[in-house]
This record gives sequence, C-alpha cells and structure tokens, in this order.
Amino acid sequence: MEPEDFDRERERWLKETYPASPERSDPFVTVSSEEVGPLYGPSDSSALDYEDDLGFPGEYPYTRGVRGNMYRGRLWTMRQFAGFGTARETNERYHFLLERGQTGLSVAFDMPTIMGVDSDDPRAEGEVGRCGVAIDSVVDMQTLFDGIPLERITTSMTTNAPASILLSFYLVTGERQGVSLGDMGGTIQNDILKEYIAQKSWIFPPRPSLRIITDVMRFCASEVPRWNTISISGYHIREAGSTAAQELAFTLADGMAYVEAGIEAGMDVDDFAPRLSFFFNSHIDFFEEVAKYRAARRIWARVMKEKFGAKKEESLLLRFHTQTAGCSLTAPQPENNIVRTAFEGLAAVLGGTQSLHTNSMDEVLALPSEKAAEIALRTQQVIAYETGVANTADPLGGSYFVEYLTDRLERQALEYFAEIEAEGGVLQAIDRGYFQRRIADAAYRYQMEIEKGERVIVGVNRFAHEGESIDIELLKIDPLVEREQVESLRKVRSERDQGKVDEALTGLKGRAEGTDNLMPAILDSVRAHATLGEIVGVMKGVFGEYREKPIY
Repeated sequence: MEPEDFDRERERWLKETYPASPERSDPFVTVSSEEVGPLYGPSDSSALDYEDDLGFPGEYPYTRGVRGNMYRGRLWTMRQFAGFGTARETNERYHFLLERGQTGLSVAFDMPTIMGVDSDDPRAEGEVGRCGVAIDSVVDMQTLFDGIPLERITTSMTTNAPASILLSFYLVTGERQGVSLGDMGGTIQNDILKEYIAQKSWIFPPRPSLRIITDVMRFCASEVPRWNTISISGYHIREAGSTAAQELAFTLADGMAYVEAGIEAGMDVDDFAPRLSFFFNSHIDFFEEVAKYRAARRIWARVMKEKFGAKKEESLLLRFHTQTAGCSLTAPQPENNIVRTAFEGLAAVLGGTQSLHTNSMDEVLALPSEKAAEIALRTQQVIAYETGVANTADPLGGSYFVEYLTDRLERQALEYFAEIEAEGGVLQAIDRGYFQRRIADAAYRYQMEIEKGERVIVGVNRFAHEGESIDIELLKIDPLVEREQVESLRKVRSERDQGKVDEALTGLKGRAEGTDNLMPAILDSVRAHATLGEIVGVMKGVFGEYREKPIY
C-alpha cells in the first residue's frame, strides 16, 4: 500500500471502525507527554531512505547498531553499579557479583569522594560511605580491587570533577598489580558539563574543567588506549526531570562541546573520538526509549562525519552504557520495581546498548541489598538467555511506530541544537540557565500530571493499599564505617614520606599554573600517597571554585 493510500484508508478506519468500541479516558501520551496516535503505517516513515537513514547494523549511519552481528557476536557487558561503606566492604560485593555472572564492574563513590573531600574533612561528617564507597587515596583503591585482575575486568567509575584523580588511583593500582597501562580498559564518566546542567557535583569552573578533561583525553590516547575517557551522560539529565528529546539533545550537545574542546586543544579528532562513550537513561516508556537510542546513533554519526570531518569508522560510533531509570522506582510496593526494571532493561537491549545496569528494587529506599542486587543481575541474564531478543540485530527496526518515533526524536534534537547555538553554545547556555529552565519546566509538568492523576503510577496514585508497610530487607550502613575510614586515612598519612608528597604536589601546582598536561603530575602525587582532598586542594588553589548563578 502506498503512503497516500494508507492515509486515505486510515481516515476511513478512524471514522468507521475505530469508534466501534469506547475509548479509555487515560491520555495517550509518552512519558515525555508527546501525543501517541491510534495507528501508524507506511506514511509515518515514508520520508526515510533506507540506505541513508537506516542502513545495516555496523554500517553508516549506524541507526540499527554499531556492530554488524550485534549480540550474536557478544552480549552487552552486565555492569551493576555498586559501592558502599569502606573499600573492603565494596570489594566483597564485587566478588559476590562476579561470582554470580556479572561481566564488568561499576564504582559508586560516596558524596565526599565525588566532591573531592577527604573523609576526615568536617564537610564529610555523616556522609562517609553512605551513598557509595569512600576512596581517599590509592591505598583505598588497591583494597577496592583486591583479588580482581585489572587486565581482564573492565571498570566504569562514576565521578566527574575529581575524575582525573580517581582514574590515576585506578591506574596506579593496576601498576601495583603488575598490569601495564596499555592493558587496562574501562570508562571514567568525566562529564563535567552535565554537572553544571543537572547533577550539580562540580568543583572547578567550566574552563579549567574542560582543560582537565582534554588533558585526560590526550594522556589516555597515547598511554591508556583502551580507556574511554568520557562517558557523556544523559542519565542525570533525565533523572533531573528532562524529556527523552531533551536527554538526547542535551547529551549530544555536550558531546559536541567536548569534541570542539579536544580540537581546540590541538588534537586530531580521530585520535580521541573513538574513546568517547555515552551513558543514557532507560525510562519506563518502552518504545520512546528504543527510538531514542536509534536516533542518538544516527545523529552522532552524521555530526562526527559532516561537522567534525572524522575519518575513522570508530570515531562515528555512538557506543553507550545504559542504566534503568532510578526516578521511575517507587517506595510503595517496591516489588513492582522489579517489573519496571525488567521492561526498562529490555528497551535498552532492543535499542542496542553495549553495557547495562539494572536497578535493584530497593534503590529508592537504600543502597541495594545482596538479594536485591542479585535479582537485578538475574533480570539481565533472563533478557540475554531466555527472551530471544539477542538473536537478531535491531528487531524493532521497520516498525512504523518505532521509525516514526526515531525520526521525531531526531527532529526535536535538531531543534534543541539550534536553540543552544542561539544561546551562544553549551557554556553560554549553562551560564544563562537555559538547560536548567528547560529541565525544570519538564519536571514540573510531569509531577503535576502525577498529582492530578493524569499519569498513572501503579501503587502510588492508582492500585495503592491503605496503610501498607514496606517489608523488605534493606542495607544499613554501620555508623562505625566513618570512624574506620578516618582511622585508615590517618594511618596512610602517618606512614607515607611527607617530603615526597610535598614535592609531588608542588610539581602539580606548577603544571596547573602553566599549560603542560596535568596527568603525569597527578599520577606522581598519587604514587606518593597524596590524598584526594590534598590533590583537589592544590588544583582548587589555582583554578578556583564554581559558583552557580541563581536562576529565577
């Protein structure tokens, strides 16, 4: 049937057949409040050219996947995010997960670590080990990966402002295991732009932060070639309340800003772009999420080829990690979160993710218990080995609805790119509060829909039980953890050679004041057992601290 014939017949169907049964009163919209029609057909994707817009998996523009054989060759990395208490306790959790079939590690740091503050700093009081693992020095990192061969296991570390320092802790830990830098693989999030936009865990102002990031990119391109130097993250943008189109557009805009920064720093785009990766949210709206990932691959490939002139195929590939949506989980009826996570994980796989974390049912209440973490891992394993969805590449490709959504999200992203350009680019848009306002508006709209009952959240505003209690085992962090961590840190300080620490930190200060790459000086400081807070303190003394402008 030709598109125009379908349009004519759809109009007839809408008048004659569709009204034969009463329609539900619930609004038919995506989780981003985009209207969904009752039926899609050939005319809704007729503008797409198969070769130019879809292509084959592993071939430009990579809409259908970044590898030719996709999961028939290798499954996605099952990389459960984990970290709590001390490095010793988290090391035990890592061994637990690896023994149960997890194939990669992902480190959750506590808030003092994320903010570059040592555990004995007064600002850290009450927060040590609470929302992740406390890491103060390379000694903690060695404990964290004790008995885990870093030449065989890839690790992702979710940290941004102090990313260069925590990467250095990891690299020196590998050195002390006897592993060469060239044999270590993994990812450091290192995405400071999204911190100013959404997550708010910054330290330094934007310009020096970009300088640090390009130093990491340059260093790893030559010394740690298997390392993904930035995981450009839409996850936190979505968790802050953005729509799918905003997550897509703002994340890719950040990615383009990093590419521009690398080129401005004198690097060839093909020397660093292959090691850029992405990190997306998988929200509860199944088809919208699948379409988002497909649109992201197509946009990025075109931008890298047409705007930045990348020549290497690897520079065009949008490889990404996915985490299911923490903001979709509910405290009431927490077992429902297992179901939500399963559908979100399935959407990520059908969208072609390279790596996946599935949230645990208790994460809205506490850090995951062992039981909840194992169920979350088993969810991925059921998807991989029982559902059949990994047998063929892009199984939803060609769906009228999915192709329509993919095209619509791409158009919306291009409109956002134009708005960002009109603001003066990403840094100017951050300074003017553009991203913050857009996300806040979307988050407010979504919350109002829930409170008015226009959007159903099962167990919250529909199908809830009066006076129900939450009866699941929760992980509790012992208050003694903080004392133990502080004592460990003081022991490191008392046993190290303070002269070597002072010499290394002086060298770091000199590099920060100049233009030389910071990474060698950070590594020297780490090898001398300087702490995270001490290294950050030196850099803060040169670069200053960021203060966000109030947005009204």
